[in-house]
Amino acid sequence: MTKPSLPELLHAAVAAVGGTERPGQVTMAETVAEAIDDGSHLLVQAGTGTGKSLGYLVPALAHGERVVVATATLALQRQLVERDLPRTVDALHPLLRRRPDFAMLKGRSNYLCLHRLHEGVPQDEEEGLFDQFEAATPTSKLGRDLLRMRDWADETETGDRDDLTPGVSDRAWAQVSVSSRECLGASKCAYGQECFAEMARERAKLAEVVVTNHALLAIDAIEGAPVLPQHEVLIVDEAHELVSRVTGVATGELTPGQVNRAVRRAAKLVNEKAADQLQTAAEGFERLMELALPGRLEEVPEDLGYALMALRDAARTVISALGSTRDKSVQDEDVVRKQALASVETIHDVAERITNGSEYDVVWYERHDRFGASLRVAPMSVSGLLREKLFTDRSVVLTSATLKLGGDFNGVGASLGLSPEGTQAEDAPVWKGVDVGSPFDYRKQGILYVAQHLARPGREGTRGDMLDELTELIEAAGGRTLGLFSSMRAAQAAAEELRGRLDMPILLQGEETLGELIKGFAADARTCLFGTLSLWQGVDVPGANCQLVIMDKIPFPRPDDPLMSARQKAVDEAGGNGFMAVAATHAALLMAQGAGRLVRASGDRGVVAVLDPRLATARYGSYLRASLPEFWYTTDRNQVRRSLAAIDAAAVAAEASGGAGAPEAAEASEE
Repeated sequence: MTKPSLPELLHAAVAAVGGTERPGQVTMAETVAEAIDDGSHLLVQAGTGTGKSLGYLVPALAHGERVVVATATLALQRQLVERDLPRTVDALHPLLRRRPDFAMLKGRSNYLCLHRLHEGVPQDEEEGLFDQFEAATPTSKLGRDLLRMRDWADETETGDRDDLTPGVSDRAWAQVSVSSRECLGASKCAYGQECFAEMARERAKLAEVVVTNHALLAIDAIEGAPVLPQHEVLIVDEAHELVSRVTGVATGELTPGQVNRAVRRAAKLVNEKAADQLQTAAEGFERLMELALPGRLEEVPEDLGYALMALRDAARTVISALGSTRDKSVQDEDVVRKQALASVETIHDVAERITNGSEYDVVWYERHDRFGASLRVAPMSVSGLLREKLFTDRSVVLTSATLKLGGDFNGVGASLGLSPEGTQAEDAPVWKGVDVGSPFDYRKQGILYVAQHLARPGREGTRGDMLDELTELIEAAGGRTLGLFSSMRAAQAAAEELRGRLDMPILLQGEETLGELIKGFAADARTCLFGTLSLWQGVDVPGANCQLVIMDKIPFPRPDDPLMSARQKAVDEAGGNGFMAVAATHAALLMAQGAGRLVRASGDRGVVAVLDPRLATARYGSYLRASLPEFWYTTDRNQVRRSLAAIDAAAVAAEASGGAGAPEAAEASEE
């Protein structure tokens, strides 16, 4: 029997998910197959509605070797494992003459720990363990969640936090989960045979396709100890998120509260001298942190250096002592010891990292209204790490709706450690970028409006003219507005002001869970939804209820962001343009994601309105506009109001006749 062709396989898969085959999807599948066959690397931009999941899954399954797919969001992981993969495998089975297995794999703390659940949680102030279920009152939210998780543990097959609905708070989940450092290990644990995390790893070892998240991919790269099974192909979806997720995993933090918890956990398990040394070091660190002012530390001040060396040395002493002392009075000492060790090792590692003072790290103080001061350290750049760890010994495909910024892939490529496309450099991975386009006709479906007449946004103060413009645009649109703001303060101020001016519901991020807010926004055409960062990327509302997307200003990083400003300065000092490489690239990525909220299906119509004249007047404006979908562009405020009124009238007429412009099914919702 002849081997089935890629077009045959793709056709079968698209039919199975009820989608429509798109030229961009075919192009994507072909280029992904080429990269896999050559063992080369590919960046592929696939616009909303392309159906990119099948564009990479079909060639990956046809290849027959193990593939890891890493995504950023829970929604896409679920879509892959619950919808796309089962249907695609069923569709391809008769053609491939085999049924590829697939599995989901996450970090250990995402799985319920049976030891924690049945034996209790190490108690910081007391010896041994305490039963969190007995301690929790059934009348409290925490108590109800704990009891619900105990019942769920008897019926779940995965123990995966994301399979628990409704979900629970981080505080509740912490009572029944452990980090990889706190885990006893399957061989030492009484529940090792039934462990959900271990079972997930075993399933992944046997699967042909392993779906994971960017964080676990980062841990696998950074920590050197392999977490993911051996694989020949890595596909990174939502790849525009990868650098920030890897940076997050590579960031260390020290807080007085965290250090004091480690002191309490270790005190019962080590000799008095070692415990006192850590206690004294903790007190010295806490005194310094009370005086800490937010901002970057270009050099570690002398007093902080001494405090960190004291913490590092005391932590090292405690770690040695924990290995030898046994305390018969402590119940289930191995668990208590493991948690204490995990806490102290973290403190040792971060204190040592900052003390060593790598030129590739950025160190800064942060101050939070609720949690107080923290000391943080993050890599100046993760590009070298990604170049070395990501692109070795496997073919890597990175895909997203937004990878091409300012007209090419080089900006995103540089952040991943790649040389400019087409250049041959020693040790540099060879790659190519492909834009497969979008099935949408952006020039006919959308308008990009820049409010050039407004005053340039300042650092402080209210923007009265911006709020007037916002009000008029929303009135013209009849609601139907997603407001994307550069800060939570700006979103709150706008919501408060417009609730007094407009007779239509305005939902505000933070006042309800994100899922509930999006549901409410999608259900009522007159409703507006205002919010900040997660809304720029996480809202998928096809149809007439989202016809106006407003950005209050260009989302440059805050000037006082220590990491971004350090990265910008480093590029400048190396002879590059730090503003364009860091700030403008950051803004372009967010704006491209934000503008992508407007057109989610082929019947969608609407306006992306940017209430920041710099997009029209500044030199970098053309770079940012070139990063957005190719909407029809205007600065004519009257034209936009007429267009919005016409779009609203058409939507109202369609709703009245019962044809509310339903979105075009399956693949219209994919990024």
